[in-house]
Amino acid sequence: MVGVFALFTACEQEELAENKFSQNLVLADLNYLASDELRGRGTGSPEEAIAAEYIANRFDQLGLQPAGEEGYFQSFTKKPHPTVQKMNDGDSTRFGMGVVKELTGKNVIAKLENGSDSWIVIGAHYDHLGMGDENSLHMEGSAIHNGADDNASGVALMLSLAQHINDYVKKSNVLFIAFSGEEKGLWGSNTFCDKPTIEMSKVKYMINFDMVGRMNEENTLAIYGNGTSPVWNAELEKANADSLRLVLSESGVGPSDHTSFYLEDIPVLHLFTGQHEDYHKPSDDVEKINLKGMELVNNYTARLISSLDLVADMPFTKTKDEDNESAPAFKVTLGVIPDYLYDGEGMRIDGLREERPAQMAGMEKGDIVVAMGDLKVDGMQTYMEGLSKFEPKDTTQVKVVRAGDTLTVDVIWD
Repeated sequence: MVGVFALFTACEQEELAENKFSQNLVLADLNYLASDELRGRGTGSPEEAIAAEYIANRFDQLGLQPAGEEGYFQSFTKKPHPTVQKMNDGDSTRFGMGVVKELTGKNVIAKLENGSDSWIVIGAHYDHLGMGDENSLHMEGSAIHNGADDNASGVALMLSLAQHINDYVKKSNVLFIAFSGEEKGLWGSNTFCDKPTIEMSKVKYMINFDMVGRMNEENTLAIYGNGTSPVWNAELEKANADSLRLVLSESGVGPSDHTSFYLEDIPVLHLFTGQHEDYHKPSDDVEKINLKGMELVNNYTARLISSLDLVADMPFTKTKDEDNESAPAFKVTLGVIPDYLYDGEGMRIDGLREERPAQMAGMEKGDIVVAMGDLKVDGMQTYMEGLSKFEPKDTTQVKVVRAGDTLTVDVIWD
């Protein structure tokens, strides 16, 4: 490929020869992908196409072979659902139906073939919200949503592992995929699973990195999908040499690209370091990334896939979402960002959206929702079920625990 990007210095290349994780190289990827120059990498935008070229050049530099439909690329064209869209007019923000037009995105796909009959897939989406689309939580006009954590961090970590993949995997072929269109509804991963460039029946497992750049002080790593194979739990524990605080969730279905592979009966994991107040806002910038935390995730994943290289069989297991128990139809919203790393009783609030039911009712960050009306909330599952039971404009008494005290507030549903 044409060497469009002068990515790294000779000094950095020498450093990488001695270490499995280079903060300088990871930071270089983060700084470029989350730069103002790429204007938030909106799906189908010219800037997203530039990001795709950057990732393809990185794959080429790492000696990985093209595995798309056109070199490293797999293109798709989709039309967004004509729901209410966010439109920025100068310094004001309004909502309306907007103009719905087709968008063309590109998955970026590379492979390492070890002469094996099996494959593992390592993926991360690289698209984000551009200048702020209908998914943005920014209410103050148009602004670049750089998406450093979401999900430049996942792409940078995928590239870090790719640098030394031969040290970790000998008995499987490896496919690396940077997905487009995740923010629009898993467009890229759905496209790949509908039109795979390898034989899907030979995929041993899939690991997805999405928001792995903001590890907290407790070194917490959330891992979703451990119920998708009976092999996972023992291997996840074995890989934890750094004593990370692992928060596990069995379901193979979630709001990221691993879901598309789970629905093809493939064991999956989604690695995630947690929600934060900069989620889907212009303030999700590189200076807030925890590089040491990313190194811990890198090393954990390297140990995991190295150990799994010795596992001959990875049976697939369906999780409880198959009967739609974990996917109720929401009728209302509370207007909060849940703390997905919380594993106690109830649903802890990690952030509130302005002028939405929770904030209007006086709830605060850190409150733990323990009841909504007559429904006891013992975790995320019952919280989501509760959202399907109430109607807009209804008023419901919601109980929250704040600093050890139980408070009752009146919520008017939106």
